[in-house]
Amino acid sequence: MSTVETQKPARPRRERPKAIRLTDQAAARIKAVMERADKPYVGLRLGLKNAGCAGMAYTLNYAVNQDPLDEVVEDKGVRVLIDPKAIMFLIGTEMDYVTDKLQSRFVFRNPNETDACGCGESVALKPANPGEDATEP
Repeated sequence: MSTVETQKPARPRRERPKAIRLTDQAAARIKAVMERADKPYVGLRLGLKNAGCAGMAYTLNYAVNQDPLDEVVEDKGVRVLIDPKAIMFLIGTEMDYVTDKLQSRFVFRNPNETDACGCGESVALKPANPGEDATEP
């Protein structure tokens, strides 16, 4: 007597929610910056550093390589590598690029932000609550 094992068809995996979202304007600006870079890079690195009176500031740099623990977000044709030390503070963030009369800049709409300094140099952040679905608009 033989037994025949049947395998269930693999269930399609749901795409994992992205740690951050990019607006169309942010993606277009990142593409333009990357196209004018002095050499090819693997993406844009997003992180945080201790700074300012509120405590933390966002950092953006060219990513020379992808580190094994980087969170990789590919959105609208752009690759953003998130520093693993920053990921819990950035979950649910929307990255935008805005232009007004006096300046152009990246803007971060972060649900984990608890305070900001008056000069706009830094923000206070709390780690994301894993129980909340902060990635939904």
